[in-house]
Amino acid sequence: MAKASTGTLYRGNEGMWSWVAHRVTGVGIFFFLLVHVLDTALVRVSPEAYNAVIGTYKTPVMAFGEIALVAAIAFHAFNGLRVILVDFSKSGPKNQKKLFWGVMILWLIIMIAFIPRQLMHTFGG
Repeated sequence: MAKASTGTLYRGNEGMWSWVAHRVTGVGIFFFLLVHVLDTALVRVSPEAYNAVIGTYKTPVMAFGEIALVAAIAFHAFNGLRVILVDFSKSGPKNQKKLFWGVMILWLIIMIAFIPRQLMHTFGG
């Protein structure tokens, strides 16, 4: 008879999904920074090309990309603090589920505050 799995801290629960989201947002932020450094360096090579690239950033599609970027940065930052608490606090592992939901609440507050401002800025409202 197979023994029922007692699970681990991360397998299939909030901890696992926050781990996956932390990695995905980290990679996304890395690629944003890479593109940002490259497009900023373009100003030294060709100011006209730089202006053209910057012009594409002022579109509504890119405004939604900026919302995604802020969402990724906010989640990654708050979840990073959660990881520190889980890893370095004696009560962290047993409270990791509460910490995860705390991250989600903080993230939601930031996004609720940011999205209307970004949309007003983009669409002139």
